[in-house]
Amino acid sequence: MLSPKYFIEQLKNKNIDFFTGVPDSLLKSLCAYITAEALPENNIIAANEGGAIGLASGYYLATGKIPVVYMQNSGLGNIVNPLLSLMDKEVYNIPVLLLVGWRGEPGEKDEPQHIKQGKVTIPLLNAMGIKYDILSKDEAACKSQLDIAVSQLNDNKEPYAFIIQSGTFSDFNLEDNTVEQFSLSREFAIQKIVDALEKDAVIVSTTGMISRELFEYRELKGQGHKRDFLTVGSMGHASQIALGIALNKKNHKVYCFDGDGAALMHMGSMPIIGNMNVQNYVHILFNNGAHDSVGGQPTVGLQIDFSAIALASGYKNAFSVDNEKSLEKVLQDIKEATVPTLLEIKVKKGARKNLGRPTTTPIQNKEAFMNFLSQLK
Repeated sequence: MLSPKYFIEQLKNKNIDFFTGVPDSLLKSLCAYITAEALPENNIIAANEGGAIGLASGYYLATGKIPVVYMQNSGLGNIVNPLLSLMDKEVYNIPVLLLVGWRGEPGEKDEPQHIKQGKVTIPLLNAMGIKYDILSKDEAACKSQLDIAVSQLNDNKEPYAFIIQSGTFSDFNLEDNTVEQFSLSREFAIQKIVDALEKDAVIVSTTGMISRELFEYRELKGQGHKRDFLTVGSMGHASQIALGIALNKKNHKVYCFDGDGAALMHMGSMPIIGNMNVQNYVHILFNNGAHDSVGGQPTVGLQIDFSAIALASGYKNAFSVDNEKSLEKVLQDIKEATVPTLLEIKVKKGARKNLGRPTTTPIQNKEAFMNFLSQLK
């Protein structure tokens, strides 16, 4: 395995010390080390990967130095446009070193949403004309790869990618000096909400821990999963999936279970929801200020006012709670509130260690969900 310290020191020796991107579980230790060692302005966790490419481009234009953008391979989709229409050698010819976590690597066991991404990671880089290498776990080999990469970045002024396999980096953990801000756990809040919802209510839940916790609670209660669409991939798009359903099932409440990282990733979706003036839409946002599923790296979720953003986007009501008593009250209030409505629930970071994953496949989930929707008038 590579030491994150060794890898970052090799980059610094080559005058590379600016990082931006969206955290990934395969890069968890590397991102933690960067967070511990880099100045805040030299490690910016972006809203989405495309935004990180924009940041990296601005950094290069201002300094002439090579930036680093880190991401999970699912984020390649978010960077296709800025890579090809901004950084490409036929446009502005801007270099960037891409660190891409290889979820769903062929031959490795992974979740369904990652398998397809894993298969197309290398073909997608080839299609974009981006030179790449699979980063070695050996220090000497890694150093040689970095020499080649940086030489190409300097000579050709175009993107170069390292594909990062599982187990490439040794463990590095940040010291957690944060004081717990909130009493509610996300899982407890989900359970309270599920218990309070209308029997025919529809739920669309975002990727990560939220869908896993919802699935397990339905299992515990023996309720089945037909009313829930578990968005296991496509981070940031659950709110628009929910909107598409709400517009076509107008006699039934549709609840989007969202996360702060996902909402930030594609925040432009909120004005669309608000301006469609849909009368059966409730947007529930669990905000812990972290990318919980990929190592707990921070978001800006707790530094912004989601309620004000929702109201400015056209939502008719917005509530924010951070304790059980307030949550119980607002769950009654939102049933009578004019919609679309946002409910932000501030929760503490983390999930229980034995939290499972959905035991149904995405296609089984889709088919049961569509069958349930077909019976709604």
